[in-house]
Amino acid sequence: MNNEELLKTVTIRAEKWLGPEYDEETRTAVKAMLEADDKTPLIEAFYKDLEFGTGGLRGIMGAGTNRMNIYTVGAATQGLANYLLDCFRDLPQISVAIGHDVRNNSRRFAELAADIFSANGIKVYLFDGCCPTPEVSYAIRKLGCQSGVNITASHNPKEYNGYKAYWSDGAQMIAPHDVKTIEYVNQIKDVSQIKFTPRKELIQIIGKDIDRQFLEDIHTLTLSPEADRKHHDMKIVYTPIHGTGSRLIFDSLRMWGFDNIIHVPEQDVQSGDFPTVVSPNPENPEAMTMGIAKAREVGASIVLASDPDADRVGVVVRDKKGNYQLLNGNQICSILIYYIITRNAELGRLDGNEYCVKTIVTTETIKRIANANNVTCFDCYTGFKWIADVMRDMEGKMRYLGGGEESYGFLAETFVRDKDSVSAISLMCEVAAWAAEQGLDLYELIIDLYDKYGFSRERGVSVTRPGKSGADEIVAMMKNFRENPPKTLGGSRVEIVKDYADLNARNLLTGETEKLNFPCTSNVLQFFTEAGDKVSVRPSGTEPKIKFYVEVREDMPSKDKYEETVAKAEKHIDAVLADLGVK
Repeated sequence: MNNEELLKTVTIRAEKWLGPEYDEETRTAVKAMLEADDKTPLIEAFYKDLEFGTGGLRGIMGAGTNRMNIYTVGAATQGLANYLLDCFRDLPQISVAIGHDVRNNSRRFAELAADIFSANGIKVYLFDGCCPTPEVSYAIRKLGCQSGVNITASHNPKEYNGYKAYWSDGAQMIAPHDVKTIEYVNQIKDVSQIKFTPRKELIQIIGKDIDRQFLEDIHTLTLSPEADRKHHDMKIVYTPIHGTGSRLIFDSLRMWGFDNIIHVPEQDVQSGDFPTVVSPNPENPEAMTMGIAKAREVGASIVLASDPDADRVGVVVRDKKGNYQLLNGNQICSILIYYIITRNAELGRLDGNEYCVKTIVTTETIKRIANANNVTCFDCYTGFKWIADVMRDMEGKMRYLGGGEESYGFLAETFVRDKDSVSAISLMCEVAAWAAEQGLDLYELIIDLYDKYGFSRERGVSVTRPGKSGADEIVAMMKNFRENPPKTLGGSRVEIVKDYADLNARNLLTGETEKLNFPCTSNVLQFFTEAGDKVSVRPSGTEPKIKFYVEVREDMPSKDKYEETVAKAEKHIDAVLADLGVK
């Protein structure tokens, strides 16, 4: 489609939003886009519909079919309601749980969704205020709901909002339910099809009771309560970065016995404008600056953070030189898996019927830890809905120990089916107490882990290409990598290429092909070198980005050579990225 045809198409789509069924605010915004000389905002707002990706519905807030607003949220909710009414037609009462984060319009969208579900005869459990994403998952399971929604754009910038849809097991939707929901949403062709008039008697406000039950269940995960009590006064800096973590995490840490939790007062303030950070993402060093400053001020050796919907966790540790280092998501997952498996072994709880889960782009260190302890490690696609899928398959067959992904997400429990910073942060503090019992801090514990299981270093690089032209460029990049895979990366020959689009693993050195055992295809490529390095390439399912995940192996001669090995590995990663043409 050329530019003229595209403009004609989006203009027709936009003009429909000038009708009386749309509110005055929306009509004014659309009219301004239609009349503007620069048609880029018009095209971006109307060239497509928002769709469910790896994280559900997510987009910039504003008027348009490709924007988060009361009509796109309304259509998604009506479509989901219609699907639920078909799927569970024999139930006397269908129910859903709804939560939301601190973002601008989140409460408005959550109440709108509650109104629409109730208008369709569906009972709604609506949280009394902003709450962590994992608590919504917990509530769905605890209250026996058939579905649920959390209004959140996770760690995205303030312009974004989102709509995470969950199924009855508390996990985000996968096929067939996500595909079917999209079909039902696409059947909503007109605003008149959306039932906006609520049945208030079907909306029940929930909050404190679920908070209490959730925190009590999380506390059952403790493996070293004696260490927690002994090191109860360990200095811990925690910041919710203006998000929902403040609802539960301070209370959870106190329940675990830690009573020297140091606040970052400016970031305790819940605000969708995220006034102290450029982006409320704990994987960005800038977002941790204030927490680190507070740690320096009070002499704390650990800084913890959660993102706005409190599913992701950030961790900063102090090294031997007194510098504060932000751990990457792979290190966080590795530490938590290492601790959980090690403590289960020490407590005599491993019998060979345990498992953990990681995504394909997450470090292979986790698999080495698991294999060495006779714990099965499953690989799955990126996104916690796929970890939840493995948990669903293994229910009643094997015991779950934990699962994580490189994007700062971890889940230690089975009563939630999404990543959870509430339990992850509580456990990380316990790991620090357990390490202290051995005369170690978290930084030294990481070195011990690498010494025992082998060193690796990871780095993720996201290349942003916004808009329609950017989406086309990302498609072209993936096509080129498939047709012209790199022959060498970082000085080592590429041995294996795994293409999850056709579920084939090709050995470039022997010509042999092996089928990959995954539940469906996915637009992901992986390159494995003879040196043991791994590179994964995939377009984001929720953002206008193509993502590169690089993991390299290096020999660490001894513990005192850790920093030298890190420096060597960073240069190794630079070389790999240069070979990929990524800056």
